[in-house]
Amino acid sequence: MSALTLDAAKSLSITVVIVFLVGSLAAAWIMKTIMQKVVVIAVLLLLAFSVYSQRTSLQDCADKVQGNFTRDGTSVTVTDTECSFFGAKVTITDPRTE
Repeated sequence: MSALTLDAAKSLSITVVIVFLVGSLAAAWIMKTIMQKVVVIAVLLLLAFSVYSQRTSLQDCADKVQGNFTRDGTSVTVTDTECSFFGAKVTITDPRTE
């Protein structure tokens, strides 16, 4: 069995400290990139959910436009339809005016 001298222990402890510092810097860099990926994924999932939840509003709007066009199909009256998308009012003009 070899004995560890005081000088060897000091040298070994300095080496271990350097290895731990390099390891902690590498871990911080890796965690930063992982956290950035997690944040980007979370934001994209939130946006996807928001758009997915608005699909019923889009369908309701399409039904309104179709209803207005069908109801005034023989009339010359121009009927615009107002819809809401993400809380913003959108006016859809009568397609016969184009």
